[in-house]
Amino acid sequence: MDIATIVNGLLGPEGRREPYPLYEELRALGPVVQTDEYMVMVTGHEEADEVLRTPAFGVIDPELATRFEPDYLEHPGQTLLGDSILQRNAPDHGRMRSLISSVFTPRRVAALEPAVTAAVDALLDELAEHGDGPVDFLDAFAFRLPIGVICELLGVPEQDRHLFRPLAADLTVTLEALVEDAELVAADRAAGELSQYFAELAALRRADPKDDLVSALVATADADPQRLSDTELLANLALLLVAGFETTGNLLGNALALLLGRPDTAARLREGALDPAALVDEVLRFDSPVQLTSRIALTDGLTVGGLPVPLHTGVLLLIGAANRDPRRYTDPGRFDPDRAAGRPLSFGGGPHYCLGAQLARLEATAALPALLRRFPDLAAAGPADRRERLVLRGYRTLPVTLTGRAAEPPSRRAAEPPSRRAAEPPRHRGIEAS
Repeated sequence: MDIATIVNGLLGPEGRREPYPLYEELRALGPVVQTDEYMVMVTGHEEADEVLRTPAFGVIDPELATRFEPDYLEHPGQTLLGDSILQRNAPDHGRMRSLISSVFTPRRVAALEPAVTAAVDALLDELAEHGDGPVDFLDAFAFRLPIGVICELLGVPEQDRHLFRPLAADLTVTLEALVEDAELVAADRAAGELSQYFAELAALRRADPKDDLVSALVATADADPQRLSDTELLANLALLLVAGFETTGNLLGNALALLLGRPDTAARLREGALDPAALVDEVLRFDSPVQLTSRIALTDGLTVGGLPVPLHTGVLLLIGAANRDPRRYTDPGRFDPDRAAGRPLSFGGGPHYCLGAQLARLEATAALPALLRRFPDLAAAGPADRRERLVLRGYRTLPVTLTGRAAEPPSRRAAEPPSRRAAEPPRHRGIEAS
């Protein structure tokens, strides 16, 4: 299969649903291949990691975008994220990221663990109300958990949180390799609504600060507008919101889909015989929520895997392929949460390493074992529906049935008298997450 056929396949509906066979076709041509005069594609783990960590390979920032896309400035769906750290190079990227990192700290994220556990328990309570009937795991749990957590961290009122999943789905289509005109219109609308929402919330927090990230970032921006403009403030708040749940929701969905077909792995996770962090890392490697990211050569004289990459040549990093590089992972096509080959590239690397990686891992490691312990008979209730997206990989729907009586939360069982606990029948062992 030649390069053009492989690329066209990846851009087609089937390739976007199941890209892995095409990744292997591309890998057979080498870890780095030139697709045309202005683009190379990378499937090798070592090569992708090198590009991510090399500042001379930057992102397509607004200045470059306006050069290559004449209508870029006409679409808020593109320019909103373009004003955030996601699509800025040095020095703007470092300036903004240092401010955001000063309030979105590892200590602040770690302190969220009790709140995340409580949110998981509350959602499992609601899930139990569905009884034995089919329920879409994505709607009922996978997206609601990270939306609730990031909104709590930002300070978004609970009554507004239902607004954001459809807005994020519309906005993030601009990150895809192909965008239809109708999708761009929807992205522009979503960008306008998100900008307006955060402008109003920022004004409220300016007048009445709270203990949340919006208040902290507003105070930081007001103290030194040269370090964070109003436009950049709104763009980064929108990015924190969208990135805070879009990939984590897909991570939870991808994980459960894998576990539904692997009852032994699920049982080990449920029983505490499998480290949840190891499971999450293997899900990230085997079926990454982020499959592709791009860089561009900011200087001349660069190479990737020995291949020259002239100035302004694009570099497509196929993260999903790099995470299955046989030079890095033994038997990479096998799902194995016991492997010890280091963390995958799913959260990127270098200057643009994902700020929310710690939070995503915290949510997934808390949610998956708790879900399977609470519902040991959880099972698929029909075929899952993959989204036709190449960059952000996940499901549109993932129907499950709880099948049988839901087990009570461990916290509640621990509070019961020993005599009552002893009188209960043993729990049935079933599927759990890994």
